[in-house]
Amino acid sequence: MPTRGVIAAGIVLMLAACASRVAPPAVPAVNKYPDFVYPTVPAALQQTPGAEHIEPGWRFLQSGDTRNAAREFQAAIKRNPRFYPAQAGDAYAALARGDHPRALSAFDAALRDSSAYVPALIGRGQTLLQMKRDVDALAAFEAALAVDGTLADVRRRVEVLRFRSVEQVIDAARSAAAANRLDQARTAYERAIQLSPESAFLYREVAAVEGRQGNIDAAIQHLTRASELDPSDASALVAIADLLVDRQDYQGADAAYRKAAAIEPTAELTAKMAALAARVRESRLPEEFRALGAAMRVTRGDLAALLGIRLERLLAAAPQQQVVITDSARHWANLWIEIVARAGVMDPFENHTFQPGLAIRRGDLATAVRRVVTMAAASNPALRAKIAAQPRIADMSNAHLVYPAAAVAVTSGVMPLVDGERFEVSREVTGAEAVSAVDRLQALTR
Repeated sequence: MPTRGVIAAGIVLMLAACASRVAPPAVPAVNKYPDFVYPTVPAALQQTPGAEHIEPGWRFLQSGDTRNAAREFQAAIKRNPRFYPAQAGDAYAALARGDHPRALSAFDAALRDSSAYVPALIGRGQTLLQMKRDVDALAAFEAALAVDGTLADVRRRVEVLRFRSVEQVIDAARSAAAANRLDQARTAYERAIQLSPESAFLYREVAAVEGRQGNIDAAIQHLTRASELDPSDASALVAIADLLVDRQDYQGADAAYRKAAAIEPTAELTAKMAALAARVRESRLPEEFRALGAAMRVTRGDLAALLGIRLERLLAAAPQQQVVITDSARHWANLWIEIVARAGVMDPFENHTFQPGLAIRRGDLATAVRRVVTMAAASNPALRAKIAAQPRIADMSNAHLVYPAAAVAVTSGVMPLVDGERFEVSREVTGAEAVSAVDRLQALTR
């Protein structure tokens, strides 16, 4: 039998324990933290040791007593370290105190034990919002909605956050793209699309980034989606067509251009379609022609083909003259040699040879340019006045035999001077120079 002294000591200890524990308050009439979500104990955990601390802890918290609230939740965690309702309650107590790192850590601990626990997901989102981490907060709220779609308040918050977050992510994506941080830009655009999957312009902008990185398939896929979302926007179709042109898918490009033109016909689009038609024609031309741009030297036959193909209409409208050429019948450019000769742009030699393999020099090119520009100037007074000037050319006097041709080539803008002052009349012309000059002629004679 225990002695009276032992009994008395036990009674004292029991009284001390009772005195040290503050009785929980009554349910408050108005919650101190109405946005906090009660850490419900699932039915399967109702008999778990520590479950009895959840209700009193929550009463303390909603009465504003965060110290005793934390004590109750931590008592439950001490009895069962993986009791996630108590971890969530302890996290809310930390959030109420403004201890955001502690709150986030505790919410994460609760979610490690139950990843779909809605009170912890919502609390985590609230904590991240206060930490100015809107995008991460949005992900937490969306995860809560995925578990319980009836959370009207959370859904409204998600809508606001989505709008705000999309703006922030788009700004970050555009800044990264402008700074040529293309991987970062693409990642940001992908996140923006996750937040706002129905925004057509996002697909157009990420497609531009993909195109800059050479990811043409991905760019076309994004632009196609943009066109699906906004069928009235022709710009996505034009961008698709431009990419297809670069891939030499001329049939697909033509279809995309025509579809865009049906939505919004513009002068720029008409020019693109005309340029595509020209490329289609040129794609069917001999390999020798298609290789001219990379040639180290251009021959008379090469230049005749360039002029005859690119200036077909102008040369066909020119007065035609009878010519006899004896050495070009087997040359790949024979058709265009005859065209430029009959139009008077490139003459055969006196012995009736054209010598299509003879290298073109800048003086030869200037002579052909002068004849074409003169044809165009016949119906263009402004051009006639422009080419009447006599520019100073450092390596050629006004009495030089080729000066009149060089002057027209320079004043028309077709052949710029070398180093700003010399013409270099005897220098051989490269393929790139010839193509550029004929391109300028083509633009001048439209």
